[in-house]
Amino acid sequence: MPPHTNSKPEYRARPPYHHARQVKINRPVLRIPTLAIHLTKADERKSFSPNLQSNFFPVLATEVKAKLAAGGASSKAAAGEGESAGKEGGGDERHHALLVELVAEELGCQPEDVKDFELQLCDTQPSCIGGTCSEFVLSGRLDNLCSSWQSIRALIDGCEGDGLASCKGVRSVFLFDHEEVGSTSCQGAAGTLLPDCMKRIAKGLAASPSDFVMEAVVRKSFLVSADMAHALHPNYQDRHDPALGPKIHSGMVLKHNTNQRYATNAVTAFFFRELGARAGLPTQEFAVKSDSACGSTIGPTLSALSGIRTVDVGSPQLSMHSIREMMGADDAVLGYRHIKAVLENFFEIDGQLVVDGCPPAVVA
Repeated sequence: MPPHTNSKPEYRARPPYHHARQVKINRPVLRIPTLAIHLTKADERKSFSPNLQSNFFPVLATEVKAKLAAGGASSKAAAGEGESAGKEGGGDERHHALLVELVAEELGCQPEDVKDFELQLCDTQPSCIGGTCSEFVLSGRLDNLCSSWQSIRALIDGCEGDGLASCKGVRSVFLFDHEEVGSTSCQGAAGTLLPDCMKRIAKGLAASPSDFVMEAVVRKSFLVSADMAHALHPNYQDRHDPALGPKIHSGMVLKHNTNQRYATNAVTAFFFRELGARAGLPTQEFAVKSDSACGSTIGPTLSALSGIRTVDVGSPQLSMHSIREMMGADDAVLGYRHIKAVLENFFEIDGQLVVDGCPPAVVA
């Protein structure tokens, strides 16, 4: 990012370039204050059910402070002669001038240079290690940043030595957006990113052009859908099947569901479990209670879209979707090691599997 300046950034002098950039403001800026319990009604105290339209406005600033803080050429817009930015604060009336100025400052440009943005609120408190034995990771968005870190780290570290040179296939990691809202987007798992990339890679590496290259690639591939799993909660042990409650510090969790909420089957579970065992890593099993609803992952979506053998797994954690989630520090490492073992050794074990008398796929 260019440094903050009182003049227009240099790139503005080189039309017709327009820059799309990511921005992260590393300090508390907006907050949604909850209503004090003393002011709630009796029925409100029975359950937390705020009105998302009227009760979830984030607080940016008080009107008085906004006026006092305003200065320079943008003081009129910030002070309220509008509660919105106006032309002086970003080109239209969609965003408050103070917010536009803050974004512009982070990007090192002028407020009028900011044409539009989309922001999300997140906890600014840093992650930390907790517990008397320093055994827990306490952090926001462990679901699913932890699996993302495990996968990327495993892919990078797998390039060390001669392991990559002797690999008989292509190792890759895909990080998709919008998993929590259905995955139906250009950058979501229901989009064409995975098959498009596979087609381009297969075409580029194929010894000779063939209409059946992609079909052969799919037949030889293995997909690990890594998304965090629900650990057995010490205060709510009845929420798990007694025999299928994943424990913290006990390794990656294989997820099963007969209604296809997870893509795991006997063969893909064997692959993942066996690859872990060969690396000296434990594996746990999870299936939701028969009388409970079950969440899902991008595993079934990707499996149906691509036709690739898929397994659903994840590290166990507590307080999923809380502003502050919790997992075992050991599990972060165990998950990384397990995914690394899959990336490095899958093609070997795949060549040893015979399904219904069919010989293993031959890797060219």
